[in-house]
Amino acid sequence: MPTRILPAVGDADAVRSITTLLSQLPDAEPVGPVADSTQLIDTLARLAAESVDELPEVVVVHERIGPVPALELVREVALRFPAVGVILVTSDASPGLFSAAMDSGARGLVALPLSYEELVSRVQAVAQWSVGVRRHLGHGGDVFTGAGGRVVTVSGAKGGVGATLTAIQLALAAQASGHATALVDMDLQTGDVASYLDVQFRRSVVDLAAITDISPRVLADAVFRHDTGVALLLAPGEGERGEEVTDRSARQIVSALRSRYEVVVLDCGAQLSGASAAAVEMADTALLLTTPDVVAVRAAKRTVRMWDRLQIRKAEETTIVVNRHTRGTEIQPPLIQKITGTAVAGTAVPANFKELQGAVDAGRVHELDNRSTVKQALWGLAGELGIVKAPEAAAHRGGGRLRGGDRGSVRFGRRRETGG
Repeated sequence: MPTRILPAVGDADAVRSITTLLSQLPDAEPVGPVADSTQLIDTLARLAAESVDELPEVVVVHERIGPVPALELVREVALRFPAVGVILVTSDASPGLFSAAMDSGARGLVALPLSYEELVSRVQAVAQWSVGVRRHLGHGGDVFTGAGGRVVTVSGAKGGVGATLTAIQLALAAQASGHATALVDMDLQTGDVASYLDVQFRRSVVDLAAITDISPRVLADAVFRHDTGVALLLAPGEGERGEEVTDRSARQIVSALRSRYEVVVLDCGAQLSGASAAAVEMADTALLLTTPDVVAVRAAKRTVRMWDRLQIRKAEETTIVVNRHTRGTEIQPPLIQKITGTAVAGTAVPANFKELQGAVDAGRVHELDNRSTVKQALWGLAGELGIVKAPEAAAHRGGGRLRGGDRGSVRFGRRRETGG
């Protein structure tokens, strides 16, 4: 069986030399090279969605790949696609880099300029390892395979627009529909997820920040299993410790969560940090919450422009969610879409804080009445985003089975308000 090899090389000259040499390897089947880290992850995700057998046995990552640095890219591929062996091609063959590459999950390192003998030896060894892993996975090993879970970030255009409540309800909806779901409080200085759910837990996202290899056991020790079944990774109790979570550690944490859960929802708050920026950049879906007033919409526009300038997220890749919507307001979703240049969710969340106040004050938002129009809208938004299973699937909430007639539980999109 030929060994499928996917080169990830950004430099044009390096592409020619690497692909030429790969094509000369015995029993090798090089596929078309990818030019950057985003294209590599997208390609692997598309192949994994069909079957793990569709993935290449070997991925060759060049040291000058971008925009994600090579070692971080190696780590993400190793976490998200554990059946793929990664070889790092680099001009620095020092013991320090070799150790760092192995810690990141690489299965081999080849020095530049490329040597045919060294390359064929590494490729054959890594391919043999990959085949062995796939044979193990084929017998039901306890490994989350494939493209990994769906990552959704929820950010606020400004403070107080409802990002935390939205993130919590999206996670509850995904979990209730049968998805294994994690909720992360990435608002590291002022996060309130623990207060909204009335939980106290001594571990937080900071406990994972300094760990270079986040194993399933380490991850399980850091998360708190809520009564609803949602896995919580909370913000630190001491806000100043949030600085310990760098963009690099945030990438590792999100990748580890994606490899273990089907849906990962992150509350990124309204303040941009390196960690929250990395989360938004990695997200499959990035939501930006705003309310239909001038101040909040201006803040949303500033945020969208800042994300674009910093190359975190393009406007057209961002989805605005309008919270506290009423038909009588002058600012309607189509106008917000025009101002921000983003997509706007078809589900607008109605203004009805009276429904929420008791549950929020008691820290029991997971027990919000199914008749709540706000809950119905937010769970409808979860359906619109595709992070819930089909309504007819078995669903659980708070340890009990949902009845098909429960409003706000499985009837996604029951109440949608749009401007007009």
